[in-house]
Amino acid sequence: MNEQTRATKAWGAAAIILLLLFLDQAFKIWVKTHMTLGESITIFPWFQLYFTENPGMAFGMEFFNKLVLSVFRIVAVVGIGYYLVQLIRKEYPMGYIVCIAMIFAGALGNIIDSVFYGVIFNHSYGQVATLMPASGGYAPLLHGKVVDMLYFPLIETTLPAWVPIFGGQEFVFFRPIFNLADSSICVGVFLLLIFHSRTLSFSLSKKPSSSKDEKE
Repeated sequence: MNEQTRATKAWGAAAIILLLLFLDQAFKIWVKTHMTLGESITIFPWFQLYFTENPGMAFGMEFFNKLVLSVFRIVAVVGIGYYLVQLIRKEYPMGYIVCIAMIFAGALGNIIDSVFYGVIFNHSYGQVATLMPASGGYAPLLHGKVVDMLYFPLIETTLPAWVPIFGGQEFVFFRPIFNLADSSICVGVFLLLIFHSRTLSFSLSKKPSSSKDEKE
């Protein structure tokens, strides 16, 4: 691969990462500084902006101590970034690089929340948060919460009484609330598995002929 092609792929990956990061952070900052926690804005019957803060992983999941999770995220994103640089240096197709760039951008977007939001914002309970408040933030460095707001209640109904265990209960699909960074990760992984599974397999096995199995 010549230097010009390598540079083109590097700039392409950088542009994708910067664009996704800008959109993700702009959206989160707007929500944080214009909405109170738990407030919702209906865009369509099937789409709402519903402001919530996630102390754990994607889609509201929580498995680890917050500090441990933040450190894990930082280590993971450094690893993904290093992997992306190696892909650009070697003969990997642009489509594969785009997928990894999307995953990297999404992971980095949520890390920014976890690392800095507790310091640069005050809390959103019953009030609209202030950026860089004089009284200080709501949490120490590395203890911030991830801002989520995208809610798609495509189906809202009550399950029939004859349904075992859950009969008569409210059913909502899709219930999780997420953000653009989560979406970037999920779309990147989906495209990776659907269109670049062979390249992924070769890459993980460290075979040098990876990109020759796919067209540029």
